[in-house]
Amino acid sequence: MEREILHVDCNKFYASVECYLHPELRDKPVAVGGSEESRHGIILTKNEIASKYNLVVGEPLWKARQKCPDLIIVPPHYQTYIDFSRRVRGIFEDYTDLIEPFGLDECWLDVTGDYNKTGYEIAQEIRQRVKDEIGITVSVGLSFNKIFAKLGSDYKKPDAVTVIWRDNFKSLAWPLPCDDMIMIGNATKRKLNFYGVYTIGDLAKADTGMLRRILGKNGVLLQLYARGEDKAPVMHMELSHEIKSVGNSTTTPRDLKDEDDVRVVMTVLAESVARRMRKHMLKGTTLCIWVRTNELESFTRQCRLPAPTNASSEIIEHAMRLFRANYDWEKPIRSMGVSVTDFADDEFCQFDLSGSVEHREKLERLDKAVDALKERYGSYCIQRGSILAKTDLSHFNPFEKQPFLLAGINNHISIKHNKVMF
Repeated sequence: MEREILHVDCNKFYASVECYLHPELRDKPVAVGGSEESRHGIILTKNEIASKYNLVVGEPLWKARQKCPDLIIVPPHYQTYIDFSRRVRGIFEDYTDLIEPFGLDECWLDVTGDYNKTGYEIAQEIRQRVKDEIGITVSVGLSFNKIFAKLGSDYKKPDAVTVIWRDNFKSLAWPLPCDDMIMIGNATKRKLNFYGVYTIGDLAKADTGMLRRILGKNGVLLQLYARGEDKAPVMHMELSHEIKSVGNSTTTPRDLKDEDDVRVVMTVLAESVARRMRKHMLKGTTLCIWVRTNELESFTRQCRLPAPTNASSEIIEHAMRLFRANYDWEKPIRSMGVSVTDFADDEFCQFDLSGSVEHREKLERLDKAVDALKERYGSYCIQRGSILAKTDLSHFNPFEKQPFLLAGINNHISIKHNKVMF
């Protein structure tokens, strides 16, 4: 039996919710944006009217106002968006329990085997019910796999159903730019374009050996996706997913101008990451840092840790070492992030003459004692003396921030097949 997979995407989700709750905004250009006073003044999403002015998600609000002087900017209300997301998923549950979220506003559904309705009929029914019962619109992609279902929901917006099936995927999907397909970002697109791969069809027909050389095993995987050979299942909505990475990032209240500034912010972020890992009983082996300048140029760098760890001090020191090796201070820094991935079981540790294992165990016992104090008396009851001299940079708490980019702090736990923001 051919699978019938839906991908449902809430159109302009934050802005759609705001316009539903405030009818006076519906015929005006509206964007949901961060706080300019806190240096988080960017567009998070915009409604269809504002989209006509070529506004871009992530664009500074001052720049957006130049394009659209009548733009109305409203602050985000994350708990409201979470409530709407739950209501939408409640509709999905009337059709299947194979529901896999992809962020707050998107889900895959497997509706294979419903003998009362076809996948297309279910897609149209969901589209209409969300509009009638919740007041926002969705776009739905229907396909025989998850990759093309996602492509279908992006193909036509808003309030539409697109079918990408075996008899039309070459004519419909293959002419599209390769980065229209999920998992292909700007860096991968540039590599593919350099080798003459511009469309999804080019990717499907490219030399497999060449893709393996330039992209590794991911190149082969992307080609399978382009050929319609994705066989990944839609996960059950109650299934526990494997955590893939834990990270925090923040836009700082002022530009960072020297290494002392960076260490303060890095310490707060790394301590939060390590505390989250300990909470989930994880130890990671790969550390990644992300840096953005005050001119919005950014880069990421990663390194292998000596051994699996969730010790705050160890993560801080390796993050700073990685930073020093890769930043030349031509420009001040606006935003930073730290994440750890490649989690491993270190039940059996190789002891060495340097005593590194014993030292790491002491650090972990100290961290656990500090965690217990913070759980009981609050996150500010005990802090490192090294960050107290710059409270303008250190007085934020990414560990306790609630979901979805609150106050410019991005707290995430990435999960296999699915991203959930904590």
